[in-house]
Amino acid sequence: MDKNKILEMSNAICKDTLMETLEIDFIDVGEDFLIARMPVTKKVHQPDGVLHGGATAALAESVGSAAVFILNSDPNISVRGIEITANHVKSVSSGYVYANAKVIHKGRTIQLWEIKVTDEEQQLISFCKLTTYSRPQ
Repeated sequence: MDKNKILEMSNAICKDTLMETLEIDFIDVGEDFLIARMPVTKKVHQPDGVLHGGATAALAESVGSAAVFILNSDPNISVRGIEITANHVKSVSSGYVYANAKVIHKGRTIQLWEIKVTDEEQQLISFCKLTTYSRPQ
C-alpha cells in the first residue's frame, strides 16, 4: 500500500475520537516512523495560554499507538498503550506541534517507541516514550 493511502486511512479512522477532537492529522509515514501534527489553539492550552502537557501526551500516545498498528503486518491486532512518559522542555502557545514516533523495539507483543514533539521550527517541545501491547482481536 502506498504512503498516501496509509495516511488517508489513518486519518479516516480518527472520526469521532479524541484524535478528531484534538485535530490530530497524520502527515507522513515510513518503514519505521509515523508523524502527526496538532494545532496549538486555546482548546489545548493550559489556563496560562501555553500547550497543555496532557494534550501533548495524548498526541504522543495517539501517534505511537497508530504507528504500531500501521507498521505491523497483521491487521487483526488490538493495540493498547501501557506506559507513557513525557518530558516537557519548552512551551508553545500557537502554530502546530509535530509528533514523530520512531520504533526502539518492535516485539511481537510489546513495542517501545520514542516520540519527539517539536514546533514548526523543529525545536524540541517534549520528549516522550511509549510502551504498547499488541494482541489478537
